[in-house]
Amino acid sequence: MSKDYAIGIDIGGTGTKFGIVDKMGNVIYSDSVSTTHVTSPEQLIKVIYDNLQPSIISHGGINNFVGVGLGAPNGNVYTGTVEWAPNLPWKGIIPLAKIVKSQFKIKSLLTNDANAAAIGEMQYGAAKGMKDFVMITLGTGVGSGFVVNGQLVYGHDGFAGEFGHTIIFPDGRLHQGTGIKGSLESYCSATGVRITTLEKLESTNKPSLLRAIPEDDLDAKAVYEAAKKGDAIAIEVFNTTGEILGLGLANIIMITSPEAIILFGGLAQAGDFLLKPLRKTLEAHLLPIFQNKVKILLSHLKSSDAAILGASALVWD
Repeated sequence: MSKDYAIGIDIGGTGTKFGIVDKMGNVIYSDSVSTTHVTSPEQLIKVIYDNLQPSIISHGGINNFVGVGLGAPNGNVYTGTVEWAPNLPWKGIIPLAKIVKSQFKIKSLLTNDANAAAIGEMQYGAAKGMKDFVMITLGTGVGSGFVVNGQLVYGHDGFAGEFGHTIIFPDGRLHQGTGIKGSLESYCSATGVRITTLEKLESTNKPSLLRAIPEDDLDAKAVYEAAKKGDAIAIEVFNTTGEILGLGLANIIMITSPEAIILFGGLAQAGDFLLKPLRKTLEAHLLPIFQNKVKILLSHLKSSDAAILGASALVWD
C-alpha cells in the first residue's frame, strides 16, 4: 500500500529539529527540542515521538508513513550508528537508527547531518539539477556533504567528507570536542566566531558594542547584529572568518572541481560580511584553471526545513 508521509529528524549539537514531510517535499509539521537538555539519546527520541504522535495520528497513523530519516553528526549510513560525535552530549557509538526503529516501529535510516542537508538541497533547493556540488553547513560545527556525479561520497567506512575537521593551521586553536589543534571548525563555526571575537576584544582597546555584552551571552548572532551597526571589531571578526573559510574552500575546489559550493546554517546568514572576504580569499588561492568558475550560493531552503527534508528523503523508495 502506498504511504504518503515520511518523518525527518535533524540532530544538532544544541538543538534537534524534526518534522513530517509529504511526497512533494512539503514540510507539513515541524518542531524542535534542545539536544543538550536530555540525558540520553533514548530520551531524546522519546520526546520527539511524543511530540509527533498527534500529527502522526491526524495523518493516518504510523502505517501511512514510509519511515524515519535521521541526520546527525558522525552519522554512519552503513551501520545506522552515530560514532564519537564531538558536538553531541553523548560519546561513544550510539545505535541511533535502532533506537528510532524501536520507538516508532517503522523503517529508520541515518546519515551525516550535512549529507542530509545536501540531499535536501539537491532535491528541493539550490542544487536541483546539479551533479557536482559541495554542501557546507555552518552551525555549532562545520559540516559538509560532497556530491560527485550525482552521488553522495561516503567513503569505504561511511565517514567521508569531514571538511570541518581538516587542519587549516597546524598547532593552531584547540578544538575542545576533538582535542585536535588548528581544525577549520574551530575557526569557522558559530563557536569559532565567538572565540575569535573574545580574542580580538582582549587583544585591543578599540571601542566596540560587543564589550557591553556579558561573555556568556556573546554569540555569533550578537556579532552579526554589531556588524550591521558598523562595529569595527565585529566586521573584523567576519573578515577573519571569511578569509579562513575561503582558504579551506579553495582546497576543496582544487580537489573536486564542483559546479557550486552551497552554504547553509545560521552563520551563512551573515551575508556579505562573510561572503566578501570569503570570495576574495578563495579566488586568490586558486589556480587559474579553477578561478571564477565555481558558484558560491546560499541555501534556497528555509533553515528550519533543509535538513528535515534531506533526512526524510533517505526513506523514500
